[in-house]
Amino acid sequence: MLITNSKLTLTPDEILKQLQQRQFAPVYFLQGEEPYYIDLVADLLEKHVLPEHEKGFNQVVIYGKDTDVTGILGQAKRFPMMAERSVVIVKEAQAVADLEAEKSWPFLEAYLKNPLQSTVLVFCYKHKTLDARKKLGKLLSGDKKDAAPAGTVLMTSKKLYDNQVAPWLSQYVRSKNQQITPQATVMLAEYIGAELGRLTNEVDKMLLNLLPGQAIDEDLVQRMVGISKEYNIFELQSALVRRDVLKANRILLYFEANPKNNPLIPNLTLLFNFFSRLLALHQNPNPSEADWLKMGLRFPIQRKDYQTGLKVFDFHRTRDIVHLIRRADAQSKGIDAGSMTDGEILRELIWLIIHPVPLHAVVGA
Repeated sequence: MLITNSKLTLTPDEILKQLQQRQFAPVYFLQGEEPYYIDLVADLLEKHVLPEHEKGFNQVVIYGKDTDVTGILGQAKRFPMMAERSVVIVKEAQAVADLEAEKSWPFLEAYLKNPLQSTVLVFCYKHKTLDARKKLGKLLSGDKKDAAPAGTVLMTSKKLYDNQVAPWLSQYVRSKNQQITPQATVMLAEYIGAELGRLTNEVDKMLLNLLPGQAIDEDLVQRMVGISKEYNIFELQSALVRRDVLKANRILLYFEANPKNNPLIPNLTLLFNFFSRLLALHQNPNPSEADWLKMGLRFPIQRKDYQTGLKVFDFHRTRDIVHLIRRADAQSKGIDAGSMTDGEILRELIWLIIHPVPLHAVVGA
């Protein structure tokens, strides 16, 4: 069924619901910094709008760098051959050089305001959004003066905030009728972060290896994602708040011996997130449940190291550590690092965190 009276802007969930009901719009413009939902919607349209035997003549996939607006509209205006509809998918549409060019505007506007009803035209505009001040952005975003007619759908896929990753992950696993433990949720959310494509790929691999009634747990995550059970950034973080110098040094030695599995920049990011949250907690030492959730710390197991860290590192020391991590990040990019290796940069940082050296005494700080 073709949608002709839908509202212009839809969420990914609303579009997915319509697709499950085989309701299709004549134009989809899928944009945003998070490519996961753009790929998900485009893949569903590519696989399910047409039956397999109709795709040869009636489905076209083109890439932005290989086409222009004239070529896209030429494909979209073709009538289907022995089928109810045709599908035109423009992948990497952000690479279409003249998509927002003034010369292309009259043709693009004319089509978007009166699209061929037998065509499903899909733009996959990744890693950014249209400028809402320009004509195409106004047309698609619902500007009252320039808005496209109902039936043209705009979806904006936003990056998740850090505190949204764990709930999203839990919901994703539940949608697969499976379970995941809080420890595993925390580990995946912290280690992978808001890269939803990578996150779902890792979870899907684990789901294939689950026994009946088994939940995704910490051991499975460590085995499948390649995180060492004893020597990982989370154990290093715990060693720092416990002042366990021996354990911290063992982990550093393991990192240096296995650099591909323990790259510096992601580890610095995780340490920065931890101490930045600790700094926020110093300003709010008695957080409410809502405060914990706002920081993305849903589970008691996540909060334990923070509660210990508040006792070990005072406000001023925590602030200095955040500055030291920023310094290490700059060194990882070649700024004031000399000939230091990634392993040496991390080793120096950990030494400075464990030993309360005044910030003004640290070279380059």
